[in-house]
Amino acid sequence: MNTFTYLDEYCERAGDPALWAEPLNAISNLAFLFAAVLAARDYWRMERHLCVRTLDIVLLIVILAAIGVGSGLWHLYATKETMLADVIPITLFINLYLLSFLRRIMRLAWEWVAGLWLCFFMVTYLAQSALPADLLNGSVMYGPAFLTLVLLGGWARRVRLPERALLGSAVAVFTLSITFRTIDKAVCDTVPYGTHFLWHLLNAVVLYLLLRLLIIRAHVNGEH
Repeated sequence: MNTFTYLDEYCERAGDPALWAEPLNAISNLAFLFAAVLAARDYWRMERHLCVRTLDIVLLIVILAAIGVGSGLWHLYATKETMLADVIPITLFINLYLLSFLRRIMRLAWEWVAGLWLCFFMVTYLAQSALPADLLNGSVMYGPAFLTLVLLGGWARRVRLPERALLGSAVAVFTLSITFRTIDKAVCDTVPYGTHFLWHLLNAVVLYLLLRLLIIRAHVNGEH
């Protein structure tokens, strides 16, 4: 077996290299697959006629399912290769969703979309390069995404977006989920299984809410 990476980052594994050393962390990834199924159902009900103008939503649904698979593999095997299977789909979802939101929800011109996405990319790169990787138990890597979601939620409230409650709920749940991710190691002595699995369950809710927002707006705007 390959050398384990971040092996001791999760309470549940606690240094055990066994396949099922993280049962809750592994099984909880089914929530992402369930969320993808729900999003696909919503998409089918509202956007029955697939066309190029909504392919970004379809791709996001597929990536959501890939997050569940990749994260599940990572928590089963915890090798460098499966770590990539975990990280890559998450990174793709974050970046594609931002592009879709800027264009589909905010209705910005492509040059503004590209410029704002580049700013996000640079902030993320600088944060991950300058800050310790283990800061906040590794949750620092999600800092730019969290702050961006908060800003998008503020924008939605300011312009009174009809679906702003979905975005507000996503911000609230993400705040809770990133908290559980951060305290996972700190509570090992009192909670042997840790809290990382709650990060999975709650994040599945977050990603579903975000996708539902895109699907509803695409339907309202007649993009089918």
